[in-house]
Amino acid sequence: MSVKPILEVRNLSVSFTTNDGIVDAVKNVSFDLQKGETLAIVGESGSGKSVSTNALMQLLPKNAILSTESSIDFEGQQLLDLSETEMQSIRGDRIGMIFQEPMTSLNPFMRVGIQVAEAVTCHRHVSQTEAKNKVLELFNLVHLPNPEQAYRKYPHEFSGGQLQRIMIAMALINEPDILIADEPTTALDVTVQAEVLNLIKEIQAKMGMSILFITHDLGVVKHLADRVIVMCKGDVVEEGICLDLFKQPKHEYTKMLINSIPSGNKEPIKEDASALLKAEDIRVKFLIKSHFLASKNQYFEAVKGISLELKQGETLGIVGESGSGKSTLGRALIGLLPSTGNIEFKGKNIDDLNQAQRFALKKDIQMVFQDPYGSLSPRMTVGDIITESLTVHQPNLSRNERMSRARKALEEVRLDPHSINRYPHEFSGGQRQRIAIARALILEPSFILLDEPTSALDRSVQLTVIDLLKDLQKKHNIGFLFISHDLSVVKALSDRVLVMQKGEVMEQGTADEIFHNPSHDYTKKLIAASFDLDETSEAA
Repeated sequence: MSVKPILEVRNLSVSFTTNDGIVDAVKNVSFDLQKGETLAIVGESGSGKSVSTNALMQLLPKNAILSTESSIDFEGQQLLDLSETEMQSIRGDRIGMIFQEPMTSLNPFMRVGIQVAEAVTCHRHVSQTEAKNKVLELFNLVHLPNPEQAYRKYPHEFSGGQLQRIMIAMALINEPDILIADEPTTALDVTVQAEVLNLIKEIQAKMGMSILFITHDLGVVKHLADRVIVMCKGDVVEEGICLDLFKQPKHEYTKMLINSIPSGNKEPIKEDASALLKAEDIRVKFLIKSHFLASKNQYFEAVKGISLELKQGETLGIVGESGSGKSTLGRALIGLLPSTGNIEFKGKNIDDLNQAQRFALKKDIQMVFQDPYGSLSPRMTVGDIITESLTVHQPNLSRNERMSRARKALEEVRLDPHSINRYPHEFSGGQRQRIAIARALILEPSFILLDEPTSALDRSVQLTVIDLLKDLQKKHNIGFLFISHDLSVVKALSDRVLVMQKGEVMEQGTADEIFHNPSHDYTKKLIAASFDLDETSEAA
């Protein structure tokens, strides 16, 4: 006698009305989820993975159209027939969800501890003390540093990886029947990723929880999933038992996904390459406790006296776990955070520049942020977002000329140039990141700070972006400061690598030296954790 699934999805079809007409995002998708099972939905960005689960939670935008034949049965309840009030009793309680972008999923005006505790008090009759204790217990489980202090902090005081751990704690706090995990380890470094996956497996075994796991990382899928569904352009192209699918993939698309692993090395730069960026003794500290006597203020030193150099056309990779100070260092170098130390760009000290020179410098220094949704205005079309910098730095261009360059930039990052009139919310996370890269490239700068630019991208698109960045770097002689926790991407793109931990440099050298002959134990730990996941996909 077969056991009835906890979730049955039948003929799910979702379309969106856009300025360019109707777009079919999900086409007649059907699947079952058994109690205690982990089902992975994999595919490239834009394949319909997140749209399917957002439909399940009734979190689709207003321009979404669900077909009348669509059916989502959760333990006898038709979720698509429930009112918003009825869905609120299910969301966060019986079905928990970890969203793809933690930076935009938390209220910036509320302390994170209060937000996570709210997930309990909304669904359970517990005291504030009991709720707080439960939050602290989960903060410990997800390895968030200093849970008591973290409880009182605001979202902007955490790194991207730490915010993702907070979101995982929030999703698990009510011990749901189903956990929907939408790219839950995207923002995590490799060592914490392995810990979090093991944690989710432990909690699943303890509670008998079912997991719907959405990801583009096949190493993670093999580590966690029982069954796999492969989606491409809204269709399910293959499904099966996880190990069977990895050993004998039938569909060409599945084979392509499995084989999409960043590899190779970057071509060396010219020996006579001129200096682009030089930094000496960079220090960044944050006020954590103020006192009416300034001498008694308490500070946290995030970057502790780091020096580095970057040549024209060179890529310096900065790696380390979340909270190590990678992004803080990068933002200090381009003037987005106050710092002490000496910074020279093309031989000129930035502190010595006048206002006009500083304005001109902005054209030459661009940045791709870690969170594409937070860095793209939701009120602007893609065309206006990409060309905004052109209106500032090249005001003589007509609108038609700007839009022509925007279409070319979209083509370079493998996006449809006809999507120029769409808005950011109409794109997947990976597509939004490519829009952010196009925006940074359109001014043809000398230097780009890339802060986790491929973390939201599926592997096959990562390869495209890596090749794209290499080609553009070679063509325009751009210098890259590449911040990432994905060591396989860093290895493929970087000339030299700097390894950070707790605001300090543990080790630095050429990519070959760091990856093939690391000298520091911390570097060895990072590489071991990363290569474990890579080997799983290679073995497949």
